[in-house]
Amino acid sequence: MQDAVLLADPSVTDVTNYFERGGGAGFRRALGLGPGGTIQEVILSGLRGRGGGGFPTGRKWQSVRDAAAAAGGGEDEENRTFVVCNGAEGEPSTFKDRAILRADPYSVVEGVAIAAFAVGADRAFIGVKERFETEIERLAVAVDELSGSGAIGDVTIQVVLGPDAYLYGEETGLLQVIEGEAPLPRNVPPYIHGLFATVPTTGWSASPAGVADTVPASNPTVVNNVETLATVTQVLARGPEWHRSLGTPESPGCIVATVVGDVVRPGVGEVELGTPLGEVIERVGGGVRPGHEIKAVLSGVANPVLTGDQLDTPCSYEGMAAVGSGLGAAGFLVLDETASMVEAAQMISRFLYVESCGQCPACKLGCGAVTERLDVLAAGGATPEDLDTIAVRLLSCTDGNRCYLPVQEQRVVASILQAFPDEVAAALDGRPPPGRGLQVPKLVDLRDGRATVDERQARKRPDWTYEGE
Repeated sequence: MQDAVLLADPSVTDVTNYFERGGGAGFRRALGLGPGGTIQEVILSGLRGRGGGGFPTGRKWQSVRDAAAAAGGGEDEENRTFVVCNGAEGEPSTFKDRAILRADPYSVVEGVAIAAFAVGADRAFIGVKERFETEIERLAVAVDELSGSGAIGDVTIQVVLGPDAYLYGEETGLLQVIEGEAPLPRNVPPYIHGLFATVPTTGWSASPAGVADTVPASNPTVVNNVETLATVTQVLARGPEWHRSLGTPESPGCIVATVVGDVVRPGVGEVELGTPLGEVIERVGGGVRPGHEIKAVLSGVANPVLTGDQLDTPCSYEGMAAVGSGLGAAGFLVLDETASMVEAAQMISRFLYVESCGQCPACKLGCGAVTERLDVLAAGGATPEDLDTIAVRLLSCTDGNRCYLPVQEQRVVASILQAFPDEVAAALDGRPPPGRGLQVPKLVDLRDGRATVDERQARKRPDWTYEGE
């Protein structure tokens, strides 16, 4: 197993300590390769985005560079490019980006600078949630120290603080917040319609005057998450062959996994891609609680459930896809045999319903209807017509969707109900499995084998206000 490279232990203390550990080598190598050569190195490494989708990072960068060239070369004020680092981590069961920022924020900042150099951006942003106080402090120091050292060129990097909303982590919702708006996802992806190019395709807002009489440049924008950009720094410093020597041919490298739930010690750690799921749970979380067995594993709230007989599934993009699920952000919620899966479906549906922004009526109303019927099912009072309503709403909730949230509702909730039909039948018969007050594991902190969950989330309403506040 490759030694940890992203979760520095002990943590990097300051810029001098970072340089003593080899920091800065990635950006120097990028300067020697030039923008095109840098992108080619990332392509050769096979690095895939660690934000959940697994899109090839080098191809994303190349698409932005190409779009900028098509718009006029990206050299004048009307045709700019930007880089955005997504640190607005909010996927339940996930703490990897915050763990990286605590251990070594300097590698993330250097990765941002490498990306900016590669696509020709002179300005970049790192978006984090305003409640991430420890990470904000670490990032601010790293940006100031690296910028002041001259080791990352003259790119301007700004840390942007945003709201504690799930959709702030959606890449176009993140762009909205950087522009001073609410995190309302857009229709058009950032590599086509990036930052500061406001036309009536963005959320609910139009131009400041209300009417756009000219069409501004597209300003194509790279959006990568914290783990991706920290890995970029390592790829440039160590070479694409090093990255290809780890993981699998389709999923090279390592990934930072989070394991929480019914395990001995909730934790976060680096594993090679392709490691079996059961081994990841053992290595990172200490395995299931003594005397119990794993009933189900959820990869955040974005991918279909895996059952206890699928623990040999490789934690790779292709391995998870082969069993009908997905790797996501490698944040795993482990549930043992005492968990009610009807309650688990209810918990996830409510989270997505509450966090839906409401721009797409089919999403908001559909997730709401599914949640309402699951509440009735979990209480033992559902009828066959309630199940029919759930099925219909799961099919239609993605109509006209701007973001992936209703797809998550569709895939995750349906997978749980299909994987555990006996529990659904018992609930329909008025004998629901006993619940135990499951809460969605929206993590506030994770350290020393203890996961702290956001208790406030249970009081969040569908209009993003909180009961009692």
